[in-house]
Amino acid sequence: MAKFIEVDAVVIGMGVGGEHVAERLAEEGLDVVGVEAELVGGECPYWACIPSKMMIRAGNLLAEARRVPGMAGDSQVVADFAPVAARIRDDATDDWNDQVAVDRFTRKGGHFVRGRARLAGPGRVEADGQVLAVRRAVVLATGSRPQIPPVPGLDQVPYWTNRQAVSVKEPLASLLVLGGGAVGVELAQAFARFGAAVTVVEAMERLLPAEESEVGTLLADVLREEGISVRTGARATGVRHADDVFRLTLDGGEELTSQQLLVATGRRPRLDGLGLESVGLDPAVRALPVDGQMRAATGVWGVGDVTGQGLFTHVAMYQAEIAVRDILGRPGPEADYRALPRVTFTDPEVGSVGLSEHAARERGLRVRTGTAWVPSSARGWIHKAGNAGLIKLVEDADRGVLVGATSAGPAGGEVLYGLAVAVQAEVPVDGLRHMIYAYPTFHRAVEDALAALGHH
Repeated sequence: MAKFIEVDAVVIGMGVGGEHVAERLAEEGLDVVGVEAELVGGECPYWACIPSKMMIRAGNLLAEARRVPGMAGDSQVVADFAPVAARIRDDATDDWNDQVAVDRFTRKGGHFVRGRARLAGPGRVEADGQVLAVRRAVVLATGSRPQIPPVPGLDQVPYWTNRQAVSVKEPLASLLVLGGGAVGVELAQAFARFGAAVTVVEAMERLLPAEESEVGTLLADVLREEGISVRTGARATGVRHADDVFRLTLDGGEELTSQQLLVATGRRPRLDGLGLESVGLDPAVRALPVDGQMRAATGVWGVGDVTGQGLFTHVAMYQAEIAVRDILGRPGPEADYRALPRVTFTDPEVGSVGLSEHAARERGLRVRTGTAWVPSSARGWIHKAGNAGLIKLVEDADRGVLVGATSAGPAGGEVLYGLAVAVQAEVPVDGLRHMIYAYPTFHRAVEDALAALGHH
């Protein structure tokens, strides 16, 4: 007979979102059980954001050093991947050990279970052979997994996902990247800067298909200049692996070969085997439907990638705070994603917030856009080497406010901040036009983009 234990809350999945909910509820004095099958902290600190940005930072240093000739003298750059691999192992991931995170949770009074859990009816969770009777809240925070495309032969070969890519100890001779979204282009550029011959294959007509079309074109040009082969509008029709070589066939019949194959074709929420049907939820949903307070069903909340909203660490943290507040019975505003920011950490960095021009038109808005090119701005001209970038504004012309913006260029993700505030606070475009913009800054190009908005 399974043991039967009463607790206040159970958090299933202790990634960024779940860990935050579990710790906060424990701090508030609730009796909390946190369940995690892999590492506490989840994808972001161990296999995604943190280690990948360490690789990117190192690659950016190499690229900057290579820009010295013609601007500041001569430079000779010898790349060494060893310090990058060491930093990811020693500083970022503790060699993929989460003991520090587990201890932090248990010190706050939480009870940790390493394993899987599932819903077993309203207020019931099965975990580790025990049945937990839950008084207050069950929080589903099981994250997402890489979405693997149905390319014939792919399931027969030892391809990489982002996890193997950031765990690598040696630089690569060659890399094929399937998928030209954020993860694909970030890692492609990083590995190329350490000497790999890289090819990116994207089925859509441009890189970063979720972003403004100008961005995909701009980025493809930059990557090609750096020696990366970019194939857009190219579909993979088969893959083989023999004698340590991957062979990827494209729909045009061309065959590409490389030492490694990275599959970066998006992620999907991880909901299988969670027992959703036991609390009246459809087990076949692609993402967990939640309301503005993160409620999925009576006594059940969902946070992070499982909700299908954005799939970003910062969204998981934002949703976690809302869920904690609601579980504790404290009133507060509903989730608001109008000014959801996202940054792709390529060089140039691509920051965007809110709606793209295409998305705004799809919503039936009367749209005006304004675009400015960073190299044409004073700071961009001064910067010279590595100055590719643009600012694009998307205005709801009927309301006179920005509903979206893109900031690509050096420090593009930082320049985004002012635009994100403008979208969130619905600052009238007329007010933005009459602001003082510091000179000569990258963000001053926003003023040029505002001027371009008026010329329609």
